[in-house]
Amino acid sequence: MNVRLPDTLLRGRAEPFGARVCAEGVNFSLWSENATRVELCVFDSSGTRELRRYPLQAEEAGVHCGFLPGIGAGLVYGYRAHGAFAPEQGHRFNPNKLLLDPWAREIVGRFRWRDSHYGYTLGHPDGARSFDTQDNAIHALKARVAEPIAALAGARPRHRVTDLVLYEVHVKGFSMQFPGMPDDLRGRYAALAHPLAIAHFHRLGVNALALMPVHYAISEAALSRGGRVNYWGYNTLGFFSPDPRLGAAAADPTALIAEFREMVTALHAAGIEVILDVVYNHTAESDELGPTLSFRGLDNAHWYRTLADDRSRCENWSGCGNTLNLAHPRVTQFVLDSLRYWVETMGVDGFRFDLATVLGRNDHGFDTHAAFFVALQQDPLLAGVHLIAEPWDCGPNGYQLGRFPGRFLDWNDRFRDSVRRYWLPRSSGRRSSRGEFARRFCGSSDLFHHGLRQPQASVNFVSAHDGRTLADVVSYAAKYNQANGEDNRDGRNDEPADNFGIEGYTTDPLVSLQRRRVRRALLATLLLAQGTPMLLAGDEHGNSQRGNNNAYCQDNPLAWLDWNADDDDSALVGALLALRRRHALLRHPHWFADAADKQQARVRWLTPSGRDMSVSDWHDTDQRAFACEMLPAGADQAELCLMFNPAPVEHEFALSTEGWWLCLDSSGERLPLPSEGPALNPVPVFVSTLLVPAHALLVLARIDVPEGLQ
Repeated sequence: MNVRLPDTLLRGRAEPFGARVCAEGVNFSLWSENATRVELCVFDSSGTRELRRYPLQAEEAGVHCGFLPGIGAGLVYGYRAHGAFAPEQGHRFNPNKLLLDPWAREIVGRFRWRDSHYGYTLGHPDGARSFDTQDNAIHALKARVAEPIAALAGARPRHRVTDLVLYEVHVKGFSMQFPGMPDDLRGRYAALAHPLAIAHFHRLGVNALALMPVHYAISEAALSRGGRVNYWGYNTLGFFSPDPRLGAAAADPTALIAEFREMVTALHAAGIEVILDVVYNHTAESDELGPTLSFRGLDNAHWYRTLADDRSRCENWSGCGNTLNLAHPRVTQFVLDSLRYWVETMGVDGFRFDLATVLGRNDHGFDTHAAFFVALQQDPLLAGVHLIAEPWDCGPNGYQLGRFPGRFLDWNDRFRDSVRRYWLPRSSGRRSSRGEFARRFCGSSDLFHHGLRQPQASVNFVSAHDGRTLADVVSYAAKYNQANGEDNRDGRNDEPADNFGIEGYTTDPLVSLQRRRVRRALLATLLLAQGTPMLLAGDEHGNSQRGNNNAYCQDNPLAWLDWNADDDDSALVGALLALRRRHALLRHPHWFADAADKQQARVRWLTPSGRDMSVSDWHDTDQRAFACEMLPAGADQAELCLMFNPAPVEHEFALSTEGWWLCLDSSGERLPLPSEGPALNPVPVFVSTLLVPAHALLVLARIDVPEGLQ
């Protein structure tokens, strides 16, 4: 951009924050309550030469703004903030450090770790209380003024929560080894919109992609020193910018934005929603020993939470060094601004909030009526999007599963652990009782049946990015994280898993059969349970990480999905989700009533002999098999019976009445599993007892015409 810069900066508007283009020029605005002065620093188009500095006008409530006339999009800039360097008061101002605009839509430059990025002098005896005078401008990331972009046009799918099926996926990992994907698309946003990818999503029956972080992130210094990267991306620096590592034109932020929007448009046209995993609990600046890149240099004492008895240190409820201070209204505003941008301009349909307990914390702990939650629920643009909480953080009383307000859905890790411990013959911790399994299968009423929350509030999963893949759950009893460079100390130690007697890959036919059956029973449980199911990408193909249960820094084939795995259960997933769509009782929008209440949909829990479960049956730890009858309120829905047998031998189940059709056998022994396509042809059951195979879940329906289930 070769233009003549004006001599002075005119008085600007306080709102909106960031750099906004209008016909006459560009308005700059940011927030810092404690800065005594903020300078706008303008650079040449390469970002290597600083051309001018302009002092911003200080307005009320800590807003600093200015208007640069005769300038348009493409201007490269950063900020320098002046103020006290008083760590004991939480202040870490250092004008020698060029700061990235927190509201930057476009980010230019390539970040590399250098000593000059730190506001204190590395190796100084006073540590983080020392003051560094190196200027880092030539190496710092910078913002570029973006062209105004209209809201993303086109219809959005807007699936009802009862119909939502999530598919958690890493943008790069999905397509790097996907068969037939054009090489120039591998690892990119555009790959998710390719017809081959969309055909796969349709074959499975998923209707919402839950993308792992796509905000602009950097790798931690320790990872970089070890030659690794933060592959997952949970280390955000730019909350308005797509991560350039996932686009074709990493050096062209405008093209990056366009590629992301085109991906969303294509997915929407295919009936698939896009949900982002977002990290508003911390930033990439880490703890008080971390760098000064943006927020810390603008107003450390307000952007971050600091310890009450030592404000030189960060409160670390995120486990990543720092914690964003959402109790401050300006920080809440910043997060809401970011969310609105991704919904309106980038077209996304919802958010999964990483370590979401942080969002509701104040000085007294977690508050379901925290300012952020109130603002989120009444925001007219955000009122209709999906909201999903990872309901814990690393702070005191951080586990808040079931306590998130309003329309939030919660990741239910108790479903994961309980369901695994029910089906696995041996796993860490106690085995799940039939009562525990029944609670999880029917929506976890002990956690969510309060207020106005419904079963869909439970996001059910048996595996996720954080932990073992489903194939590894049944193949490895130990974790193998040595490649992460932390001496195998990272990752969960007590994750429920079972190797069936042989650690890792095996050609033993009996062990392979057991693993396959348990894996399929876990998939069936996940996709037929009450709640909102979430499938981890690759689990339908037997993807393995060779026992690594924390592959956050593995940007290589270990963490990329292996589409050539031996066991492909895509057709089974498709059949299960077709069954879920066909039978409303499998995605009932309300809590089931007591078995005696025939005016509402209800469930009966039966022993294998066909009688109602008694109190003593629920407490019988020696017996594992049982059945669930689902009874509709009206005659327009079919009765269902689900039989569960986690034992290594077949088990006889009595049928209380006649007229049943077998719709699914997860083992494939009583009813062959489909080789492709979602169709399952039900077969009539003419006997009064049914042998349920080992490690299997069976689904029966009472119907008049079998074609109705196809």
